[in-house]
Amino acid sequence: MIGMSEQSYARTRQEEGTEKEQEPGYFEKTEHLLQQYVNNRITLLKLKGAEKGSRLMSLAVMFVLVLLLVFFVLVFISIMGGYYFAELTGSLFKGFGIITGIYLVLLILVLVFRKRYLEPFVANKVISIFFEKTAADEEPEIGQQD
Repeated sequence: MIGMSEQSYARTRQEEGTEKEQEPGYFEKTEHLLQQYVNNRITLLKLKGAEKGSRLMSLAVMFVLVLLLVFFVLVFISIMGGYYFAELTGSLFKGFGIITGIYLVLLILVLVFRKRYLEPFVANKVISIFFEKTAADEEPEIGQQD
């Protein structure tokens, strides 16, 4: 009888082991954790996108403000230059014509060199903003080892 009791004890232990492996709700808990993880990752991506977008927008607003101020400075300098050249040439038409010629030369230079210098510069700045690493980006995720 003692032999039977050891066999039944072994069988009982084996059944208990399988019950622990197939604990009711295990897959539901895993599914819930997976859904929670996916939702957290989506939220993280949204937050990162909002951060990058707001940084890009703030830089765009600052760029527009600086551009506006530079525009006004150029307008007043152009008026001063126009009157200066008008005094030198004796004609308002010729004085302001010289300033217009200077701006036409600048416009042609911008159009000629925009693909080589301007477009790559702007594209690189926008890309660097979107892919700029922050302190949070440099921390390894849980489970990742370098």
